[in-house]
Amino acid sequence: MDVSVICSVYNEEESVRAFYEELHSVLESLSVTFEIIFVNDGSRDQSLAILRGIAREDAHVRVVNFARNFGHEAAMIAGIDYSRGNAVICMDSDLQHPPKMIPQMLQCWQDGFDVVNMVRTKRTDDSKIHQFNSRLFYKCMNRLSSVKLAENASDFFLISKPVAEILKTDYRERTRFLRGIVQMVGFKKNTIEYVAADRVGGKSKYSFFKLLKLSFTAVATTSKTPLLVGIYIGLFFVLLSLVLLIYSLIMWILKTPVSGYTTLIVFMSAFAGIQLFVSGLIGLYIGYIFDEVKSRPIYIVENVIENEE
Repeated sequence: MDVSVICSVYNEEESVRAFYEELHSVLESLSVTFEIIFVNDGSRDQSLAILRGIAREDAHVRVVNFARNFGHEAAMIAGIDYSRGNAVICMDSDLQHPPKMIPQMLQCWQDGFDVVNMVRTKRTDDSKIHQFNSRLFYKCMNRLSSVKLAENASDFFLISKPVAEILKTDYRERTRFLRGIVQMVGFKKNTIEYVAADRVGGKSKYSFFKLLKLSFTAVATTSKTPLLVGIYIGLFFVLLSLVLLIYSLIMWILKTPVSGYTTLIVFMSAFAGIQLFVSGLIGLYIGYIFDEVKSRPIYIVENVIENEE
């Protein structure tokens, strides 16, 4: 098997058929053997029924059906686990990751690259706020973490079989940031730019709060730098206290009364807020440790649907 294409599906009844037809057309035009693995991440609409029909029609298609919704990251990991190709491509099924880029990705792989990152240069339905949030995320991520991501890198990427085998056996965290892990493993990398089209149907599954959670997860799972925040802030307050002490002593020597009520209230409020913030950071890391210690499965597969002809 030359190529495995992994497609995460969650409530994509409006777009999954159109996506499959375009993807199949592109793969059929290439001189490669291929499989398409749809991972149904607990869809509540008619996505699974549509995928069953596609699997009956096409022997290249397998559907890995989750017992419930486990999230996009788990769906991609499951697809990688079930893949058999020498090159593995992960992409979304809403056509914002254009299948027409696959020949260029495969050419990079044939040229010897083990990881091909797809970087979005433009998104036709992007708002100014979304663009700003995206830039801010990547700047913060690259500053806080040792893993450096290209700005607007996405979950649209190609990995070679050796990289896929590493992800199948190692990096089995319950909480993960896959596009960061792909950067960690090393190997020879290349980057291709693409323009993301409008969604064919449905709407984005990422609300503001889900994106915020993803941002915290990305930083916490790839860096311990946030834990140093408490140390840095503590040192700052020690220095600030010394300055206030020296100032108070000077005012006492000069017999000038110092009104400390406002200063004290502001100082204590700021310190209490920072304590809660740092405690929250520590709690976040402890929560991730708790998830790992429980060792629950990353995903549960209810059944695998395929045409066995």
